[in-house]
Amino acid sequence: MTDRAVVLEEGFGIDRLALRARDPVAPGQRQARVRIAHASLNRRDLLLVEGLYNPRQTLPVVPCSDGAGVVEAVGPGCRRVKVGDRVVVNFFPGWISGEPTSERLATGLGGPGGDGTLRTGLTIDEEALVVLPEAIGLEAAATLPCAALTAWSAIVALGRVQPGDTVLTQGTGGVSLFALQFARMAGARVIATTSSPEKAERLKALGAHHVIDYRADPDWGASARKLAEGRLDLVVEVGGASTLDQSLRAIRSGGTIALIGVLSGAKAPVTLTLAVMRQVRMQGVTCGSREDLEAMIRAIAANGIDPVVSHRFALENAREAFATMKADAHVGKIVVGMG
Repeated sequence: MTDRAVVLEEGFGIDRLALRARDPVAPGQRQARVRIAHASLNRRDLLLVEGLYNPRQTLPVVPCSDGAGVVEAVGPGCRRVKVGDRVVVNFFPGWISGEPTSERLATGLGGPGGDGTLRTGLTIDEEALVVLPEAIGLEAAATLPCAALTAWSAIVALGRVQPGDTVLTQGTGGVSLFALQFARMAGARVIATTSSPEKAERLKALGAHHVIDYRADPDWGASARKLAEGRLDLVVEVGGASTLDQSLRAIRSGGTIALIGVLSGAKAPVTLTLAVMRQVRMQGVTCGSREDLEAMIRAIAANGIDPVVSHRFALENAREAFATMKADAHVGKIVVGMG
């Protein structure tokens, strides 16, 4: 069976994405071939397509890091998975456990590590795969490797949020919504920011205790601190340049800012004395290892967390999926089904 893949070729831009036929690759030693059922988009994928993530990215390349499917063949020595297993692909195939290193981070799919998951068939090392429990479907699993695991690292693995803590999330993107869900799972109180009454209702439905409209309240950092009664323990910082200074003003002395996104720019003017004098911890978060992914999947299955899927597209309409992300017309995750 011939594979189909969405390929970025002959330059950057959404209009340079093309659907192509590809010959399937037989699995080699300790490899497995996965029939991908669903992939999902992250902001990183849009940046890659537009040439902003890595202007020196080698082309052609298949975008996207997140995907889930069914193992259809295994190579010699493969022991972790077997034919018929439902699996999800780890964002960094070379980061199995422990701390990140330059070598491990260079294995990211749909970028420096080569072709990603926006295709019907993927042959990959067995160590990059995690077998799914019955409680998690393939579409839901396809939303987990980047956004969910990043949120898990921010809230649980690195943030160590405890019952009774207060967490601030920003917006309604995939990372922020997962962070809200994991914070509630951990027993924390959540204050969320957003830009519209409609999105505010979605956040409240997911468990946010307070929602601040940052367009109506430009001093939202001080408002969040007041709502938290001065005990805002962790900020999930996805905005970047235009939000970091307010996050510093909101967080308590000794609190943590989980630095994740740069949606409004990568270079931020900040009041450094706010961090220094109040001993604020600024923790960079870059997804996580396969062992982190396994721990998160167990928690999701046990607690019944459902990813928020905003839009669904067929592989043939991948350009429209990227355009939807670019327009910020989504609340949660954008999923591409392989058909």
